[in-house]
Amino acid sequence: MNKSKSKLYSLTDPKHWIAPTIRLHGGGLNKFGAARHHLTTEKIDGVPVAELVSRFGSPLFVISEKRLRENARRLKRAFATRWPQVINAWSYKTNYLGAVCNTLHQEGYWAEVVSAFEYEKARLLGVPGNRIIFNGPCKLRAALRQAAEEGARIHLDSLDELYLLEEVARELGKIVPVAMRLNFDTGYTDPWSRFGFNLETGQALDCARRIGASSHLRLAGLHTHLGTFVTDTRAYAAAVRILTAFMDTVEEQTGTVIEYLDLGGGFASKNAMQGVYLPPEQLVPSAEQYAEAVCDALMAGTREREARGLTRPTLILETGRAVVDDAVSLVASVVANKRLPDGRRGTVLDAGVNLMFTAFWYNHDVRPVRRPDGIAEETVLYGPMCMNIDVMRQSIQIPPLSVGDLLVFNPVGAYNNTQWLQFIEYRPNVAMVLENGKVEVVRVREDLAVVIGQERLPPSLSLPFPEERDANV
Repeated sequence: MNKSKSKLYSLTDPKHWIAPTIRLHGGGLNKFGAARHHLTTEKIDGVPVAELVSRFGSPLFVISEKRLRENARRLKRAFATRWPQVINAWSYKTNYLGAVCNTLHQEGYWAEVVSAFEYEKARLLGVPGNRIIFNGPCKLRAALRQAAEEGARIHLDSLDELYLLEEVARELGKIVPVAMRLNFDTGYTDPWSRFGFNLETGQALDCARRIGASSHLRLAGLHTHLGTFVTDTRAYAAAVRILTAFMDTVEEQTGTVIEYLDLGGGFASKNAMQGVYLPPEQLVPSAEQYAEAVCDALMAGTREREARGLTRPTLILETGRAVVDDAVSLVASVVANKRLPDGRRGTVLDAGVNLMFTAFWYNHDVRPVRRPDGIAEETVLYGPMCMNIDVMRQSIQIPPLSVGDLLVFNPVGAYNNTQWLQFIEYRPNVAMVLENGKVEVVRVREDLAVVIGQERLPPSLSLPFPEERDANV
């Protein structure tokens, strides 16, 4: 081999090695094959999308009652068949539309809330206080008093909150059962150390001892929440091992009997996170896989406890996105097209990140309602905001769309109807396709009266221009 040819085989030489890169590509014509057959979403639960838009306008959120109930039942069944005592609670912050919440309450889910507002919403919907789990780092006196009076499960987040609840319990003349939130390192997720009491530093054990010494508080449970969109089931198994070991320590040192372990939520949905190579079908565990990891670890961690004559603790889950995400779709209309300087096609929609806030983190599946004609090309989907960040999809391979064409985004049920913004555009109708095939509006589109309803204009500012004001003096 001569010198000139030897250079072709020098990539293993550290001096000449070049790091491999992954090039962004939407899946069009390339050396791996032709573009895939483009999927469409013509109907939602048997109802034509075009009919929904003609009745309720665009953009439009559409909830599937059928899918919501199916998801709720599957998750309940996965854990109930593996652990004898399970309480499923619905995470209000994920989607607190009344139709969503009450559908899940009908399926036996409690309410898990993190603010006085969410607590009031749950009570308004008819949830009794003793079926509410009250989490969160900001529980004020009035909310704590109501929760203590009504028998809610209060999960302490700080010592200041502990002291405040102790005062409230003293005023009420009650012994209030509480749980304490723990944070720790499982080795699989980044710990959310801003919430609760740290286990590794001894804060958690100090708090347990402090509650044990209280005349008005009783430690009834341990709570943790690993994070959001946790796709590694080993993280939950590790969390259970840590919780059960700490439970044994607390019971031994304080004489307290722990009645329940609350694992929080974090189960992922079949959504595609940006920057993640694997598709959600391969990355996201099933409800059964989550349940297997949790309950196997629980069985192992409580075996000796049962031998001591103590009952196994109740397991509490605070489920959100895994139940609701794919039960909600967002329908949007094309309002304009343009050619971008880099050659890509830009398509403007009437729905943006003001409605689908999760577009910042996920590449939501998006499908046209009718099969578009033409050759697929790389396209950017923009929203209606006059903000450069209003991008619904950075890159998608799709044939050219015409003004008026409809697109369906899914899954969008988690954290969009709670984080959406009244910014530039009105928030639209939300419709629910019921199991009986009927369609009901479960949240009415906003208008100017709704938006300005909370405003108060001082008389001195009633006229906008000085000359008009002076002319009326």
